[in-house]
Parts: sequence; C-alpha cells; structure tokens
Amino acid sequence: MGIFSRMRDIISSNINVMLDRAEDPEKLIRLMIQEMEDTLVEVKASCAGAIAEAKKVERELNFITDKGNEWGARAQKAVDQGHEDLARQALTEKKRYLSRANHLEAELAECTMVVERYQDDIQQLEDKLASVREKQRTLIQRHIQAKHKRRAQEDMRRADSSEVLTRFAIFENRVERMEAEADMVNFGKRPTLDDEFERLERDEEIEAELKAMQQRARSGGDANQDGGK
Repeated sequence: MGIFSRMRDIISSNINVMLDRAEDPEKLIRLMIQEMEDTLVEVKASCAGAIAEAKKVERELNFITDKGNEWGARAQKAVDQGHEDLARQALTEKKRYLSRANHLEAELAECTMVVERYQDDIQQLEDKLASVREKQRTLIQRHIQAKHKRRAQEDMRRADSSEVLTRFAIFENRVERMEAEADMVNFGKRPTLDDEFERLERDEEIEAELKAMQQRARSGGDANQDGGK
C-alpha cells in the first residue's frame, strides 16, 4: 500500500466520523485540506530521505566499482610481471568487490523504485489538493444554499402540518370569541334619556316621510280618476 493510499484511508476514516456526528461540511473540507497538507509534508520528507539513501548507496557503489577495477588492474600487472600468486590474490579481491557491487546495484534499484513511488504519491496528492482548493469555495456556497433551502422546506412543511392548522383554528376561534364578547358589552343595556329622544326624533322623521309618500300616492290616484271622467 502506497503512502497516498494510506493517507486516503485516514481521511476517509475522519470524514466518516464527522458525518456520523453531523458535522459542518465546511469543517470537513478544511479538515481534508489540512490532512492532505500534513500528509504532503510527511511524504516529501520521506521522499527526501529515500533520495538521500539512494545517493549514499550510489556513492558506495561507485567506490566499490572503482576498487574492483583497481584490483583487476593489479592482477593484470602481476600477470604481466609473472607473479601468478599475486595475480590470483588480486583477482580474489576483485571478485569480492564485484560481489559487493552487485548487491549495491540491487539496493540502488530498490531505492530508486521507492523514490519513484514517493514522487508519484506526491504528484497525486498535489493534484488532489489543488482540485479540492479550487472546489472549496463552490462547495461551501452550495452548502450554504442547501441549508437555506432545507430551512425553507422545513418551514413550509411545518406550515402545512395539521398541528399548525389546528393551532390557527384555535386562535381564530379565540378572536371570534373576543369579538362576540365586545358585541355583548352593550347588549341588554337600558337606553338613556338622550337615546330615547334620538329614537323619537328618528321615528318622527320616518313618520313624516311616510305621510308624504302616502300623500303623493293619493294625489296621483285622484289625478288618474279625474282623467277617466
């Protein structure tokens, strides 16, 4: 498992915990960015260490290779001068250095693979971090809009609920009762003397108007009779 995969598992675990706790997505996004930044620092540090180790192995390999070549040259010189025993010993040393060089080459190849994996992880993480940062503002705005929409929907649902309608009906009945009580304040109250005279004057006006209408009606009837004769 690569460093990036382990980092992804850690982030996913923390996100799941926050979701279970119904945490604010804005905090969740900031947590993702923070963990990715921290992981990026750790991966870069590990990569730097792997590069340093690879260079160390490479320096040792170059030294061992040079020593092997040096013992090979000595063996050739001993052969040229007829010293077979010295040539044999020099070749033994050369073989020993070459064996060590083979091990160092394998170790250097492994170090190079580790560095490449770290570099791949760093590139993936940097790309992902850049993408999350670009989307951060948009995601936060979408979250704010979603909260407002949810609140509006909840308000509408509460307004449509039978409980609200029941409370409204109770309030309406209470208002109607208050209005009825206000109308009952003067119900059955004995009229004052002023009220009696005002009523009398209204009655006289009505009676006078009624007589006038009757008079006009009789006058019209008499005129019709005279015309018939």
